[in-house]
Amino acid sequence: MDIAGSKAIFVGGASGMCRATAEIFAQRGGKVAILDLESSDGEAVAKELGGFYMPCNVMDYEGMEKVIGAAVEKLGGLHFCVNTAGGGVAKRTIARDGEMHPLSDFQRIIDLNLIASFNINRVAAKHMSGNEPNEEGERGCMINTASIAAFEGQIGQVAYTAAKAGIAGMTLTMARDLGALGIRVMTIAPSLFATGLTKGIPDEGAQQLTKDAAFPRRMGKPREFAIQAIAIFENPMMNGSTIRVDGGQRFAPR
Repeated sequence: MDIAGSKAIFVGGASGMCRATAEIFAQRGGKVAILDLESSDGEAVAKELGGFYMPCNVMDYEGMEKVIGAAVEKLGGLHFCVNTAGGGVAKRTIARDGEMHPLSDFQRIIDLNLIASFNINRVAAKHMSGNEPNEEGERGCMINTASIAAFEGQIGQVAYTAAKAGIAGMTLTMARDLGALGIRVMTIAPSLFATGLTKGIPDEGAQQLTKDAAFPRRMGKPREFAIQAIAIFENPMMNGSTIRVDGGQRFAPR
């Protein structure tokens, strides 16, 4: 799809990988809406990009439906949806002291990552389905964010791994569900990127965390995620897959 004149929502767009994607999209003539927590820098980012900001909480599922609807109305349509919202918890299934992984923590991580992603997708796809198709028959494109932990989760990542593996697992099926409507679905699975909590890790610590990568042996940069996301939007043959953006890294058990 062509970026110029297209409309997009960026969930988690106030920072990191999603912000970097929104920046490129806006620079190339797209209209952007930044959706993020009320405590985020969403308003400033949206102003900088010539778009607008709408506060949201992805775990407020009914609220997200309303926020996305309002964003689409302000944008005048929807062609692109990028979602990077998520998070994890560090707990073993059974800890060394014998304590079990709290079921409430597991449920929360599934809700935050997997259920919230599906909810965003179903609502965004509903709006995209009303678009006039382009010459390729496309009406829209949605990108979710998994993690390489979906494939080789480390000790203590059982909830996060399950959630991210669920996102990767639903990608092809959802793409098949929406294929007749001309809506594509892709997932990006990054390795460790310099965003959020990892942004402040000293260089020595970052090198230790990425020592098993093939090249480059460093944490990813938000723009490197964004380059991949933009390529997905522009290429109609990219559909139904999860793409690793990881420098050839494979997580060790710990």
